[in-house]
Amino acid sequence: MIVVTLQRAKCIGCNYCVEMAPAQFQMSKKDGKTVLLHSQEKKGFHTLKSNDENIYDANIQAAKACPVKIISVKQL
Repeated sequence: MIVVTLQRAKCIGCNYCVEMAPAQFQMSKKDGKTVLLHSQEKKGFHTLKSNDENIYDANIQAAKACPVKIISVKQL
């Protein structure tokens, strides 16, 4: 299982995550911050749990590219 976590409030809207993992991230037209698609929000953390192992590499690249380091990816 892949677990992707986003701290959306700290997002600066650079768009790198969308470029690296467009299947999981999208920019909001309302506030210009990223949205982690199909995620659950709890206490400011948006979490996506997926059994699709194919999303791991793209999300690792998104996490590495993020200049404010608000994306974490774990493989369980």
